[in-house]
Amino acid sequence: MTERMDLGSLAGEAYKAMGGLDRFVAGSTLPQPLLELVRLRASQINGCVYCVDMHSSDAKKAGESDARLHAVAVWREAPFFTDQERAALAFTEAATRLSTSDVTDEVWERAAAHFTEPELAALVVAVATINAWNRMGVATRMTPESYK
Repeated sequence: MTERMDLGSLAGEAYKAMGGLDRFVAGSTLPQPLLELVRLRASQINGCVYCVDMHSSDAKKAGESDARLHAVAVWREAPFFTDQERAALAFTEAATRLSTSDVTDEVWERAAAHFTEPELAALVVAVATINAWNRMGVATRMTPESYK
């Protein structure tokens, strides 16, 4: 697949704005490993090869195990994840698949039981942001960094 355009150079101000959302999330008290799992799962669902490559690599650099990274796609069946991570992954899936389902009260309440309100707000922003990044990556067929 050939990359369609270098969106970063053509829409630099948009990239800066998206970076502001990422900085907001990074400044939250959400654990970085959890954020990488959330970003990876949304990117898998959205089929964004660039973001799957980046977030699996970032998670690995942060100390994430291969077993957990390989199991993100099947997190419900895997024994490797905490209740907090499961709540975040369930929320991520629900908020990513809005065209076919909803963020149910059950999913919301499960997440709310594991995160403070400010953390839950940061999780909402994190999922919305990675979904936006995914859409840019898929639309432009961004080439994964590990392939370049």
